[in-house]
Order: sequence, then C-alpha cells, then structure tokens
Amino acid sequence: MLRLATALVAGVLVGASLEPATTQGAAATSSAKSPAESAAAPIRLGNFSVSLTVKDLAKSREFYEKLGFKVIHGDGKVWQILQNETATIGLFQGLFPRNTFTFNPGWTRDMKTLPAFDDVRALQRTLRERGLEPANAADEAGTGPASFTLTDPDGNPILIDQHVNKPAK
Repeated sequence: MLRLATALVAGVLVGASLEPATTQGAAATSSAKSPAESAAAPIRLGNFSVSLTVKDLAKSREFYEKLGFKVIHGDGKVWQILQNETATIGLFQGLFPRNTFTFNPGWTRDMKTLPAFDDVRALQRTLRERGLEPANAADEAGTGPASFTLTDPDGNPILIDQHVNKPAK
C-alpha cells in the first residue's frame, strides 16, 4: 500500500537535498567517520510536507481551500496536493494508514529537479550511521526513484521519498 501511495505522489511533493559534511586537511585522509562526526553532519531534508489521510477528499479539499490552500496537483479522486505560501499538504483518501511527515530529496518546492543533491540512499546510510533503522529500506544498489520510512518514538511515520534518478557526480 505504501509503494502504491508513493508511486501516486511521484512528481508531486517537494524536497531538497542532504549534503553530508566533508572534512578537510589531515582528518580527511580517513574515510571512516566517528560517531560524533556522523551525528554532527548536517541533514537537510528539504521542504516539509504533511500527507494527510482523509475520509472524503472533496470535503477535505474544500476545507483547506477555505484556509487559503490552492490545488497544485493530483487526480482529484483519491489524492491532491495543495499549497499555501510555504506550506504544502497532500490529501490522500485510502492510500496511507495514517498522517505522515514527508520529505522529497531532489526537488524544489515547484517540483523541479535540483541540479545537485544527495541521493535518498546516501541519506539512508547517514541515518543508519546515527542508529536509525528504516523500514521499507531503499535498495542500495538502485539509481532511480526510491523511498524509505522511519517511525519516530511516538509512532509517527516519516516518509523520505525521492522521485528522481540519482544525481550524476
């Protein structure tokens, strides 16, 4: 079900990049990062959006339109993406089991591919180094669109969902 929902939002939600910090000088000769270095490396997940599970797409869309949101994408039957200034929400009827925090590496807020970004698999490796084990992990050997999920300590799902190919280096 999650892969179906992920496929449906392809080309929809926005994101940016994760660019791990690099070391320079004498410390750069070692490729292994200490746990402290790994935890200190910045993670930039990009523009945040919330994927909302709704019971009635039309009613939910009408509600959010009254809050000033505008439909920017979607099939209008089971999913729609809305934006209001810097906020982005996705409305999904029957596609997600619960509301989900969503990040999309590789895209701007306007759904354009970034010229340079870190692949979702690099993000997954960094998070594993920090002790977070993803569910539905992305295939490390892949180069195309991929995703993985995490669950925070309170049970909230977080979807890291890249819809573009791995960037050329």
